Amino acid sequence: MLRVNNVKANISADENRLRELVARKLKIKPEDIITLNIKRRSLDARKKDDIHYVYSFDAGCKKESEILKKHKKSGDVKISDTKEFCFEINASHRIKERPVIIGSGPAGLFCGLFLAEAGYKPIIIERGESIDDRKKTLENFWSGKKLNPESNAQFGEGGAGTFSDGKLNTLVKDKNGIMTRVLKEFVRFGADESILYDAKPHLGTDVLSVIIKNIRNSILSCGGEIRFNTRFSSFEEKPDGNYVYFDNGDYLKTDALILAIGHSARDTIEYLYKTGLKISAKPFAVGFRVEHPQDMINKAAYGENSIANLPVATYKLTAKTTSGRGVYSFCMCPGGYVVNASSEEGRTAINGMSYSARDGKNANSAIIITVTPDDFGGKEPLNGILFQRKLEELAYRAGGGNIPQQLYGDFKNSVISASYGRYESEIKGHAQFANLRGILPDELGKAFIEGMEHFGKIIDGFNRDDAILSAIESRTSSPVRIERDENFTASKKWIYPCGEGAGYAGGITSAAMDGIKTAQAIANRFRP
Repeated sequence: MLRVNNVKANISADENRLRELVARKLKIKPEDIITLNIKRRSLDARKKDDIHYVYSFDAGCKKESEILKKHKKSGDVKISDTKEFCFEINASHRIKERPVIIGSGPAGLFCGLFLAEAGYKPIIIERGESIDDRKKTLENFWSGKKLNPESNAQFGEGGAGTFSDGKLNTLVKDKNGIMTRVLKEFVRFGADESILYDAKPHLGTDVLSVIIKNIRNSILSCGGEIRFNTRFSSFEEKPDGNYVYFDNGDYLKTDALILAIGHSARDTIEYLYKTGLKISAKPFAVGFRVEHPQDMINKAAYGENSIANLPVATYKLTAKTTSGRGVYSFCMCPGGYVVNASSEEGRTAINGMSYSARDGKNANSAIIITVTPDDFGGKEPLNGILFQRKLEELAYRAGGGNIPQQLYGDFKNSVISASYGRYESEIKGHAQFANLRGILPDELGKAFIEGMEHFGKIIDGFNRDDAILSAIESRTSSPVRIERDENFTASKKWIYPCGEGAGYAGGITSAAMDGIKTAQAIANRFRP
């Protein structure tokens, strides 16, 4: 199999045209290509009059060794290096008590899926509701009803990533083919095959909801179990084994407790810290979500004359301020919505969300500023949580329980906005104009402005006065790390910290990858 890189193609090129282009690159006839699979596709829009896709292919051809000799000086043709991850059971002894997984976000679900299909019959504990019930609860909250602290945009089947854009790109290296395996699992359970090769794959909350249910059904069909509306409360080590207790009075005995708790399970983190598990503070980022018209972002990316079949435009922006702080865009949602993602009463947190079509009127992203333990009172492990809560309480008071908003020009002048400018907010939940300058510490507010002004030089209009700011984006990643060793275990060797909440992932794909790695660690230790 040959890997063929840097094949340029028109936006509308069909399968036959792609085969012709690959054959031309290889200097062979199209009929000499036996199999052809897209490995990567990225959009090149650097020249607005020449927007095209750049492909990499895996091509099975006649006389491959002869083709390689012809291209030995070219970096664009080589042997394919595709890696396939294989889940293996290399254990020395059997597991007696079923694994218990706390949390059904991507880390918990993928850990549960791989353990279930290997015969371990895991039990997944989820404090929130199943996906369909969770969506109803969220719609009620967004329409003005009371927050459910146990089931919301953070807690419930699918985890926090369910109500986001569903982006699947990650910076984690795919040394063992695990990332590719994650994407293939998503396709197996309902995603479009394009996520296997698109440079910026995404699912959307509507597609994610279907996939999550399909994964759940697979776990159940293999003898696994999922208990919703059940919150982990404590654990205990006894002479006859390890016990896990829940808020409804139930308990389970287990040989492996997987903590896939998510980045917002603050009460659980506080409990774990009290038990003596080693937990450390880590840097994260906070800021505001910023909305612009999607047409403006498309124009900046593609120019005045848009081409048919182009995807809605995205962006990724970074800046380093004069104070040395990093400011960057995070979780960019093209054609998306700002959503009230609160999970604690009296505290407001927000996120961005897109459906698979990405057909909303606005683009939004979090423009966030890095913070370190020095910003929130030193390296005491739970200080980052206290810092987040303080910001969320200020946001709640500013908006009277609604999402507080302000136009960027008014933010710079510290004036409460009176109305939207030339476009309105696309929002899930209720909003109220407020002065956001009092929410972030002054140094962070200044860094935010400096970042916005810099981004305005990159994307025309990004720093427009009527850009809509919403507060507060505080859940960008976990503020702690639950320490684990090379065997993925904490100081108590039957406990496995896992995923984003434990500080080992940042997004859907990396969390799912960590779930698989944790399942593999358990399989290396126990046989089912």
